[in-house]
Amino acid sequence: MDVKSVFGSNLKKYRKILKYTQEELAEKMGITPQHLSLIETGVTFVSADIIEKASALLNVSYASLFYNQEEIDGSENFISKIDNIIHEEIIKAENNIRNRIRT
Repeated sequence: MDVKSVFGSNLKKYRKILKYTQEELAEKMGITPQHLSLIETGVTFVSADIIEKASALLNVSYASLFYNQEEIDGSENFISKIDNIIHEEIIKAENNIRNRIRT
């Protein structure tokens, strides 16, 4: 997926989360609904001003508009792995302490 498509898909996702229609968000962004449609479908890209407006209106970081789902899923998997490692190390430490106390 190219950057235009990723950006457009995320813009649409966050717009829908906030229950904005294309017309409502386009008006707030100062563009036409047709222009917003072209952005959301990845046909055209946006200026820095539009990125800033979208970020502010949707209450998301600039970066979140550029992450694709694979990167998001990968981050969640990475955090899950870290949690598992921490849990395993805590169990090992507890067992080690118990064994030292018993001896």
